[in-house]
Amino acid sequence: MRKDPLVSESYYHIFNRGVDKRNIFQNKRDLDRFLLSMRLFQYEEPVGSLQIFCRYNNSVDVERLQKGIKLVSIVEYCLNPNHYHFILKQEIDGGITEFMKRLSGGYTRYFNEKYKRNGALFQGRFKSSLVNNDNYLMLLLAYVMWNYKVHDISKKNIDLVKSSEGEYETGRFDLVDKQEGTYFLKIFDGFSGFKKHGNDMVNLIRSGRGKGTFDFND
Repeated sequence: MRKDPLVSESYYHIFNRGVDKRNIFQNKRDLDRFLLSMRLFQYEEPVGSLQIFCRYNNSVDVERLQKGIKLVSIVEYCLNPNHYHFILKQEIDGGITEFMKRLSGGYTRYFNEKYKRNGALFQGRFKSSLVNNDNYLMLLLAYVMWNYKVHDISKKNIDLVKSSEGEYETGRFDLVDKQEGTYFLKIFDGFSGFKKHGNDMVNLIRSGRGKGTFDFND
């Protein structure tokens, strides 16, 4: 058990990486599978076998899930080739733990079966950090969504990156909870203000790590 229980109605920074820093996504199909898992596993009603669900699912099944109780609300995410970051709001007691158990366990089974391997894919249990003040939240909102810009990801691996940035830019929330996404866009008076905040924070972080600045318009 965790030393400090995860508290409902609170925001958490959730992150983990591949064991031995290995890539957890080998191609776009892997990335899409992880994203689908994020979509379906955030609800209290269990999906069961994702392989079977993918084979027989239809829009009615997804709509039924979306009307149910949520384990978590996804606020932001960034999937990098060898690690991920989320900001999650726990909606019910035990919600984050159950969501991450389904996500990590289900994806590891998929990955191991596909690539004929055994053993752990992720470096232990997911890591969590309670967002307990506004300054930390403001930093995380930039750090998580633009995490791929914090790192110098090679051109050959940039296609293995997926962030909630596109959802906030268009206002069409898919994985991100619509109520949460709309709320944070209002805080920054829209995406342009949000992007400026992200640019400032990411370059501050990069500077602290001895890296050059990053032009968000590139």
